[in-house]
Amino acid sequence: MAILTHCPHQLLAVLHQIAVCKPAIYRRRRRRRPTRVTDALQRSQKAIKMDQDADPQLRIGFIGAGNMAFGIAKGMLSGNVLPINIKVSAPSSTNQGRFQELGISVTHSNNEVVSGSDVVFVAVKPHLVPLVLSEVSPHVQQKQIIVSVAAGVTLAVLEELLPENSIVIRLMPNLPCVVQEGALLFARGANAKQEDGTVLRSLLRCCGLVVEGPEAWIDIHTGMSGSGVAFVYLFAEALAEGAVKMGMPSALAHSIASQTVLGAGRLLRDSGKHPAQLRSDVCTPGGTTIYGLHTLEQGGVRASVMSAVESATEKARELGRK
Repeated sequence: MAILTHCPHQLLAVLHQIAVCKPAIYRRRRRRRPTRVTDALQRSQKAIKMDQDADPQLRIGFIGAGNMAFGIAKGMLSGNVLPINIKVSAPSSTNQGRFQELGISVTHSNNEVVSGSDVVFVAVKPHLVPLVLSEVSPHVQQKQIIVSVAAGVTLAVLEELLPENSIVIRLMPNLPCVVQEGALLFARGANAKQEDGTVLRSLLRCCGLVVEGPEAWIDIHTGMSGSGVAFVYLFAEALAEGAVKMGMPSALAHSIASQTVLGAGRLLRDSGKHPAQLRSDVCTPGGTTIYGLHTLEQGGVRASVMSAVESATEKARELGRK
């Protein structure tokens, strides 16, 4: 009341200023540009909406019966891809049995696989790619999608080895595709359209996280995620051995170590928090975790892991130059 009695004009001026400025504040908020994180989320959501279930009649072929081929095939089967529509070729019968157990047809003829497939995964060792593609090239048709999972073999090399205008995609998966928790990155070649990428996404969507990116990222993904799986296993092994050293039974130690890695990974993925923030959440002043982390840092674990990713990436690039 004192304000109304002594300063009515000042009060009216303040109220007028608030009335004028408040809508402007709201307008500025509405015009705020989205952050990079928002943009990334929108792109991710758009990609998810575009992804559809794979055509159950789509015929899938694998040249090579190694771990990568098995992981991708098993991941596909968890979706709506039928075993009867998958065929695998390999020169030896050594690895074919596990595919047959899934109801997948096997053969020793690469040409048979290519001739009877809409999408062909070339899952052989990098040094065998030129030999295999030169063999099957006469049977490749322009409508077919050729997907290479050979580390280091570039799109340019693949397109040079295949008939002109072939649809080529370079893919790098990792072993956890077997349990539908893989991380897969792919890059499209010059003649591969967006709808070809959509077809591949639909096939791989049950294998785990599927991301499209520039080819320059493929070798990095190989070093970080393809090889990184083995880095994580080494850490889990060391974690369990540390517990054994302190008196825990080996079987129990390995079981708890695997669950620790699984739980930590899932929390990291689902929480959206930065690893450093989650690490900080575990640490209490003067507690056990900070003492353990100090020991890891003294051992150079951070630098060693970064160097391991760098070495694996450079090796992938070296394979591509051969």
